[in-house]
Amino acid sequence: MVILNLLQRLAVLALLFTLELALMPRVCLPRLRGYSGTACNLFATFIMTWTLCFLGLGYVKFRNEFQRISDQITQQPIAQGLLVGHLCAVVTFIAISHLPPEFCSSGFQGHILEGIWYGAVVLAFPTAGFAFVPPKLLLQLVRGTGAAWIYAAITAALANTFLLPGGLIRSWAWAPSKVTTDLTFATVRALLLPFISNLATDPATMTIGTQRFAIGIGAACSGIEGMGLMLVFAAAWLLFFRREFRFPRALLLIPASLLLIWMLNAVRIAVLILIGDAGAPAVALGGFHSEAGWIAFNAAALGISAGAGRLRWLRASGPEGALHDGSADNPTAAYLVPFLMILAAAMVSRAASGGFEWLYPLRFFCAAAALWFFRSKYAGLNWRFGWSSLVCGSLVFVIWLGLDRILGVHPDNAMASGLQSLPAPGRISWLAFRTLAAVITVPIAEELAFRGFLIRRLISSDFESLDVRRFTWLSVLVSSVAFGLLHGDRWLAGSIAGLLYAMVYLRWGRIGDAVAAHATSNALLAGYVLLRGNWSLW
Repeated sequence: MVILNLLQRLAVLALLFTLELALMPRVCLPRLRGYSGTACNLFATFIMTWTLCFLGLGYVKFRNEFQRISDQITQQPIAQGLLVGHLCAVVTFIAISHLPPEFCSSGFQGHILEGIWYGAVVLAFPTAGFAFVPPKLLLQLVRGTGAAWIYAAITAALANTFLLPGGLIRSWAWAPSKVTTDLTFATVRALLLPFISNLATDPATMTIGTQRFAIGIGAACSGIEGMGLMLVFAAAWLLFFRREFRFPRALLLIPASLLLIWMLNAVRIAVLILIGDAGAPAVALGGFHSEAGWIAFNAAALGISAGAGRLRWLRASGPEGALHDGSADNPTAAYLVPFLMILAAAMVSRAASGGFEWLYPLRFFCAAAALWFFRSKYAGLNWRFGWSSLVCGSLVFVIWLGLDRILGVHPDNAMASGLQSLPAPGRISWLAFRTLAAVITVPIAEELAFRGFLIRRLISSDFESLDVRRFTWLSVLVSSVAFGLLHGDRWLAGSIAGLLYAMVYLRWGRIGDAVAAHATSNALLAGYVLLRGNWSLW
């Protein structure tokens, strides 16, 4: 019998729901009524969001209660009968969704099928949930975590209201709003006047820019959606950490966070126009337009989170007023920061691209800087490797190419045309840093995160106390699938690669074996790409 604790069961449950929800929009388009799909997605995303919020809010302040329930749940097996019921509900949902329209368009038969269809959707969640977490223990967990479940429900409801296309507030937000668009238009104009002497504005059409590049500012650009997301975030933060802050003065964080995200949105639009006017409209309307909004929101959310606890004027006095001691040694940072730096650099470099990611070397430098910063932490790790890791890396390379051919040709990633547009020195430098990143910094950062950290962290929060060869099949599977999902539409090849890297790592207990296997795969792939010009593999 496989023994899983509470967090591991919730991780498996979340993975199950995620996979089912990812597949259903493609193969289970409901043909009953127009609102059926929206209702199904609303219910499903609310459950998923509530679970994530409840874990995020509850685990921080009620860790002992979580541990107590987790110890009890390991003594109870997973209810296989309820899992069979979940499978029946999903199969029923799929079967009715694929019926011809004439079977469920109208009449008594259509209403019966619609009722069964909705019933299958509703039953699918509790049957799976109670199979992993018995109702009795779930009730104890809810009672033992105070009002965390209420805050999670409020946060989930507000977040889904803002995020779902059919949500009430989002529908209002996307409707023409004279106040917000006019204010954003005026702010963008004020930001651009010192930089553009021939700025052209047309308040009637809300168009602003120059003769070379201009955009129209509508409700989608007014910043109200970002303000809605920030309102949810700030409210949830203050509600949950209410004992750590002084009220009512702490409520000033809400308008401050809204003003911050709104100003960042105005700055985003102004910079977009400057980029387009400078002769890079593809960058402005491409990578920057799609990435800058999320960069602004992440920066604002992290800024509020980090800054709120440092303002003595807002913090409550006494031990309850202390949030987190940043001076404490954090063993997780050395394993995750290099990987997170790569993700952050990727977001910035994509924002500065118009198809071809010319700032890709930024990923190499950011990861290298993080690895150098934590170099003393890595001294205790075993970086030796043997011939088996090289064989493993070569096998991954063969599997990667084989699956790529079997699953079809991937679309052009604009790399060939982008490289041709660079002068020879720039082209050589870009390829050199792309190869160095693939062979050095990426393998080290990703193996530290997925094999060195995640496999053991899924077993225990005190992961460093565990032997490096300690694992469970669940932790290996989850870490490998997470690694695979990082590779987008090549997730299957990535998951298999993660499993093989984990095998050599756990076989010898040396992080060097996993890094060497990963570096070998990437080096062979880089050589294949450079020799054959198959840029879609990169």
